[in-house]
Amino acid sequence: MSNFFKHINTHSLTHSHIVDTKGFLCLKMADFQTSSKPLLLSLFFVCFSLIHSSKYDHEELQWLDDKDDEISMFESRHSSLRSCDLSKGKWVYDQTYPLYDANCPYLSSAVACRKNGRPDSDYEKWRWKPDGCSIPRFDALEFLGRMRRKRIMLVGDSIMRNQWESLVCLLQSVVPTPRKTVIYNGPTMAFLALDFEMSIEFCWAPFLVELKREADGKRILHLDLIEENAKYWRGVDTLVFDSAHWWTHSDKWSSWDFVMEGNNAYKDINPSLAYEKGMTTWAKWIDLNLDPRRTKVFFRSMSPRHNKENGWKCNNQKEPLKYLSRPHAPEQLVVLEKVLRRMEFPVSVQDIMTLSALRRDGHPSVYARATGGKNDQLMKDHTSDCSHWCLPGVPDTWNEILNAML
Repeated sequence: MSNFFKHINTHSLTHSHIVDTKGFLCLKMADFQTSSKPLLLSLFFVCFSLIHSSKYDHEELQWLDDKDDEISMFESRHSSLRSCDLSKGKWVYDQTYPLYDANCPYLSSAVACRKNGRPDSDYEKWRWKPDGCSIPRFDALEFLGRMRRKRIMLVGDSIMRNQWESLVCLLQSVVPTPRKTVIYNGPTMAFLALDFEMSIEFCWAPFLVELKREADGKRILHLDLIEENAKYWRGVDTLVFDSAHWWTHSDKWSSWDFVMEGNNAYKDINPSLAYEKGMTTWAKWIDLNLDPRRTKVFFRSMSPRHNKENGWKCNNQKEPLKYLSRPHAPEQLVVLEKVLRRMEFPVSVQDIMTLSALRRDGHPSVYARATGGKNDQLMKDHTSDCSHWCLPGVPDTWNEILNAML
């Protein structure tokens, strides 16, 4: 059981314990039963805005009645999934999708494309079908039951936040309103399903290693420091990481001013070398601090962007590509696989690169904000978001694959 639930009598949480004041959600910790007075004082109010969102850079399981057949089917399905490459397949149009309503209250405005005026909705209805097998349709109650008393944390950048919102929306509709909430703590946020004593959490750490801002405003990326971020990962049952996009920023869009390793500071450094050093620091922390008998670790591959010229821009795209003309593995993935091979801890790679690269229709484009009725063809290209994903949409498939891997 997570530390949070050790100190909180979850059955005592009702609407009377949630105060909404000027757009802020407050959990009155004084109303909970707790054995720790310091905890009571330090957590007297946990108040965060639900309106505020982090800044964006710029075949359901058909169980049989017979129990033996049910077990046999379950084992057969999972054996099939283990021998199947979930990253290879095709998108098929499916009228039974999406898996949740576009009005899910946990969507941030930047990915709520329908609310922002996107006129088409077919991007919500594509299902990923791997070659040689099928991914079980996401069953929220089954997932919650399997994850009872567990913590799941997604760690990374705003695209991982994108995936967190997707997972929360996949689950939240089966949890009664008085028995769910979201709390924030520093760089983390957690959706709590109280009756299941489980949480779906997100931790903002785009580099995984530490990025610090000095007194003079300079941003220093410390390739060998990680504990300020990693302290939030302790005690989590399932960790899902990503880290790639912020390492690729360059020139005026660079995410740091200097890179440090020990006492050595660098103004210019090969991005691939920096990435390998940073991921090596992360890998060493995982090896030294986590027990594979208690914690599962996944690393999700880089999410593709569609903002290149020659037909790759995402604006006005209405359906998936049928194939990739020039598929390639990004350099970061090559480096990551090199680092993972050196690790003792068994990390599972969730490869979403190719299946996502086919979905240039799935980005917010000009609908990352309310368009006010303007014709999107009149909007300038630089206002298009071709990195993040509309929800419901592509990240729902990432989570269906994650569920299958779990």
